[in-house]
Amino acid sequence: MHPALDPTAINALLPQTQCTRCGYQGCLPYAQAIARGEAEINQCPPGGQTTIAALAQLTGRAALPLNPANGVEKPREVAFILEDHCIGCTKCLPACPVDAILGANKRMHTVIAIECTGCELCIAPCPVDCIVMLPDTALNGHARGPIDALEAAHFRHRYDEHLARIERRREEQSATIEAKREDLKRETGASTLADAIARAKARRLAGDPVR
Repeated sequence: MHPALDPTAINALLPQTQCTRCGYQGCLPYAQAIARGEAEINQCPPGGQTTIAALAQLTGRAALPLNPANGVEKPREVAFILEDHCIGCTKCLPACPVDAILGANKRMHTVIAIECTGCELCIAPCPVDCIVMLPDTALNGHARGPIDALEAAHFRHRYDEHLARIERRREEQSATIEAKREDLKRETGASTLADAIARAKARRLAGDPVR
């Protein structure tokens, strides 16, 4: 693969909001699609024309205008939870790709504005429509400019940590289920229902009565 089409280098130029507006499930899949020639470089609204220009220079492609089918370039926004309406359902928590929402079951939630990428992915899961987008003034009350490389790297790290936590939780749940299965084996003397059926079939084929 030509170095200019290295998806890692392309991904490094993206804002790491993981918003999926590009049509892919995150910045890295979009970068990989660009590298394969399956996606244009003008599909990232959060990055806007600045990101398009950087991608054009890296890939050698023309700096096209932002594709309106993917959205519009606009000043940064952050999610805000209308706390009086929050029911603590926790459905917004797993939706946030950078874990910028704090909350617990049946407890009021809140957004850590400085960590919010403005992806808007928390809005759809909310059953009471208590999440709105507001102008991003998370930095000392002043509007923050476009996401720069340092901030993008920070968001990418938080996203990686988010994915790692999901994987650890999945492994822990699998281990718990397996432990319960082993306990059931010891208690019943049968490894699984399938094993019990297999043994019954074996006895039948051997001519032994099934008890």
